[in-house]
Amino acid sequence: MAQQMPKWIAEIAQFYEKAYSVQFTQNVHLLVGIYGSNAYTYRQYNPEIAFCLEKLSPQEAHLSVIIAHEFGHALHNLLSMQENIAWEMVDWANPVTWLLQEGIATYFSMQADVYFAYDDDPEWLVFCQAHEQQIVEKFRQDLQQCATQEMFKEWFSINGGAQFGYTRLGYYIGYRCVQELVRQYGELEAVTLWKTATFQECMHKQLEQLEQQTF
Repeated sequence: MAQQMPKWIAEIAQFYEKAYSVQFTQNVHLLVGIYGSNAYTYRQYNPEIAFCLEKLSPQEAHLSVIIAHEFGHALHNLLSMQENIAWEMVDWANPVTWLLQEGIATYFSMQADVYFAYDDDPEWLVFCQAHEQQIVEKFRQDLQQCATQEMFKEWFSINGGAQFGYTRLGYYIGYRCVQELVRQYGELEAVTLWKTATFQECMHKQLEQLEQQTF
């Protein structure tokens, strides 16, 4: 795996650079012995990216999803900087900010022609699609009732999933929000929505619409 990772990383990075006219200039780290998350983007405006090899699946398809997702976070920040975002105005601890971040990263990963299910279990996506309204309803309830760290653990962490038995359901909710925002505003405006004064209002409105949506 370690021998193939640089090739797969380069392919996805080059796809994004060509598709969105950006350049990734920061380091990518391949780590061993960390035993934390399988991958993460550093908390930087122009972020470095790390992959924890012992936590990754050996299957190329799964690795491609994770690589595309993490580079999607970096791409999100680069495009936001091009649009002159004021980083000091971003509410980093707000769950709707996390929704946008994870939704955008997932959206970008799909542009790189990789399958959606960030989780290795294909039943995850089937469950999300079948129970979308209930999931969004519970997420909105938790926004009103739960502390920030509780929200993160339950909806965005691999250690969550107590409510429905599946982890990181916030990723799916975020992706669905981004899908609808792109449809309404266009890609660039949706991707950089967090630089606007009405960002949180727009996200809450989108969550409400998802909960009320009928299929």
